[in-house]
Amino acid sequence: MGDVSGELPESGRVTLVLTSPRTAPGLLSFAAWDRLRAADAVLAADPDPAWLEAFSQAGVVPEDVAGLPVGERAGRLVEDAAAGREIVWWGSEDADPGLTDALAEHLSRRAVASAPPEVEVLTGSYDVPGARLLDLVAVMDTLRSPGGCPWDGEQTHTSLLPYLLEETHEVIEAVESGDPAHLEEELGDLLLQVVFHARIAQDLEGFGIDEVAGGIVAKLVRRHPHVFGDAAAGSAAEVEVSWEALKAQEKVGRQGFEGIPATLPALARAQKMLGRLERAGVDVDAAVVEAAAGDELAAALLRVVVLARATGADAEAGLRAALSRMAPPEQ
Repeated sequence: MGDVSGELPESGRVTLVLTSPRTAPGLLSFAAWDRLRAADAVLAADPDPAWLEAFSQAGVVPEDVAGLPVGERAGRLVEDAAAGREIVWWGSEDADPGLTDALAEHLSRRAVASAPPEVEVLTGSYDVPGARLLDLVAVMDTLRSPGGCPWDGEQTHTSLLPYLLEETHEVIEAVESGDPAHLEEELGDLLLQVVFHARIAQDLEGFGIDEVAGGIVAKLVRRHPHVFGDAAAGSAAEVEVSWEALKAQEKVGRQGFEGIPATLPALARAQKMLGRLERAGVDVDAAVVEAAAGDELAAALLRVVVLARATGADAEAGLRAALSRMAPPEQ
């Protein structure tokens, strides 16, 4: 590989410019743009039209050699550079399979007769954290678009609810299993459900994944004034109090237990409802007695939830953990 000084060796140089397919057209490092502009020739295979527009604005006119077999593309690069020229290869989104092997073969042949040109790999752009989410959005768009998957195209918010519920429970199970590989897979399955619903909403309700992501970003910034603003918070407990206060301000006018899903498992729902009563200054013990209405079993279950809240425990998680430890009957 050549150096990165920019000085052209006597035998010429082949520069392979590699970019992320998730980078918007025109966004390249200064080094990559300088090399492209200074090149005697830029070769590419079926470059993206959006990139061609960006090249045109920069005065770069690549030659499309998509019609040449990979071996002949490599030969063009080596022979043109061997004449003391600067030749740039604009990398394709498919990473140009076979090109590097073909280049190595041509360079080896060239070395027998004379000094071969240098070959330098120059990375023009990188993926930022979260860039693979763009791939997921693009795949879902393909699946839902005309010519995509008939099954995906027929789904609705309602038809997907069983999968959303199932994947949520599988994430919980993966967390409690302590298996990182299992958790990684199940988080992906749950993420798919979010992107799927957002894509359906784009078709039917007028918002999509950008609005979904933008909304949660705004909420996180708004509810973390100790990070993004001038507020102070010295402990996690103070953060929680601030979060609930800010949430209450946003939910002004909310009545009773509004916002607590009726589909939550009963213990989890009870814990949420009792927390809502407690923050409202209601006598929780009296509320439990009234809700049980003489049903001793219901009263006992509610008292368990009260105990869980008092000790900072999660009643639902505690019961799940106990059930996971229960030995199955012998066969």
